[in-house]
This record gives sequence, structure tokens and C-alpha cells, in this order.
Amino acid sequence: MIQFINSQPLPASLLFSLGINFAFFLVALIFKTDKVTDLSYSLTFAVLAPLLLFAAGPDFTLIQLLVAAAVLLWALRLGGYLFMRIIITKTDERFDDKRNNPANLIRFWVLQMIAVWVIMLPVTFFLTVREVPFNLYLHSIGFVLFAIGFIIESISDHQKFRFKNNEKNKGLWIENGLWKYSRHPNYFGEMLVWWGLFIAAIPALGGLKILTVMGPVFITLLLLFVSGIPLLEKSAEKKYGGNPLYRSYRDRTSLLIPFPPKSAREDKS
Repeated sequence: MIQFINSQPLPASLLFSLGINFAFFLVALIFKTDKVTDLSYSLTFAVLAPLLLFAAGPDFTLIQLLVAAAVLLWALRLGGYLFMRIIITKTDERFDDKRNNPANLIRFWVLQMIAVWVIMLPVTFFLTVREVPFNLYLHSIGFVLFAIGFIIESISDHQKFRFKNNEKNKGLWIENGLWKYSRHPNYFGEMLVWWGLFIAAIPALGGLKILTVMGPVFITLLLLFVSGIPLLEKSAEKKYGGNPLYRSYRDRTSLLIPFPPKSAREDKS
């Protein structure tokens, strides 16, 4: 197995992604539960990063170790948060049209299986090459972006979790903390995480390997146009769209990149 991962990292990582997610898919399908979906997503990253690093042998560099540790840290933090959230909420409204519809559920899980593999592409190559040229400039930029993204995502998730679990806020939307400056700061943070890891990996991505830029491009497009922002914007519009206070928040607040809110005068113009 180790030799297969070392010699064929792309098919090996794909098989591991498919295997882990398929096992959790069966649990979700049989028990009609939403509790394992996000857990399987983050767990796949948490398993793949150290597996790829150590399968390549004991001669990994400090930079490779740091990249693997960064992925593991991000995955464990996200997985723990999402699992705690679903334990409290018990269901996820994203799956209301999938829970009892095997075809819709299968489509979602297939997308998730492939998504993990694609997002991990630059990291997969970076962790399995034998020689990584040290580039202070790119490594520094990459890790700084990762750190900023990780902090933004962690803080915004924590702020929303506390807000949603306060009975005083029932039926309301969050518009304080980082959410005052962006309607989706957690997604902005996640994008920075993966762009940062890609930039840190660039020194080892010569030739066609640079095409692994599709990893951060994929997660960016996925969150912007498919399973992230569009679903939450649609849900928020359905819940709060009739409330002029929500419409005011929506109109004055940046969709993704944190910016100071528009003033009332700018809002009217």
C-alpha cells in the first residue's frame, strides 16, 4: 500500500477519498442521518495529509511537514466544529431534498468525494515529491495567507455558532463581528486557506504540475457558485427577505471579501 501511494499518489489519494466517503455515505443512506456528512469531508483531509507525507518516506522536509500539519489542523478544527454543530441542530437543511431521495444524495456524495481529491491536488504533489526547492518568498506568502484564512474562518464560525445557540437571537441573522463586514467571512477564510497552501506548494509544482491550481480554483468556484454562498443566500432570502432590516444588512454588507459596510447614503445611491 505504501509503495502504491508513493508511486501513484493521484490514484491513491482518489481511492482513499472515495473509500472514506463511500463508507460514510452508506451510514447516511441507511440511517437517514446528516451527522456524518461534514465529518467525512474533513476527516478525509485529516487522513490524506499525514498519509501522503509519511508514505513518501522519512526524508520529507520541514516545509512539507508544515504543509501537512496545516491541512491536519484545518481539517480537525473544521470537523470538530461541524460535528458539534450537527449534534446540536440534529439535521442540516441542505439535505432536506436529499435525505429521502437516494439519487440526490448520491449526487451530493459523489461531488464531495471528487471535491476533496481535487482540492488536495497541489498538496498531494507537494507532499510526495522527494526534493522541494526552498523559496522563502513563496513559502512565506503561502503560510501567511493560510494563517489569515484559518483565523478568519475559525473566528467567524465561532461567532456564528454562539449567535445561533443564543435563544435571544432565534429568528435573527448575524450581523456583528466579522459578519458586519462580510455575509460569508467563513468562506472567504476557507478560500484563503487553500490559495495559501497552493502558493506554498508552487516551488515543487514545476511543469504540468502547476495545473494543480485547479484545486484552489475549484473550491473558490464551488463556494461562490454551487454549494456554498448560493444555497445560504437563497435560504436567507427565504427566511428574512421580507424583513427590511435584513434587506438593509444585505445591501450594505459585502457578499464575500470583508469591507466596511456601505453608509446609508451609499446604500440609497
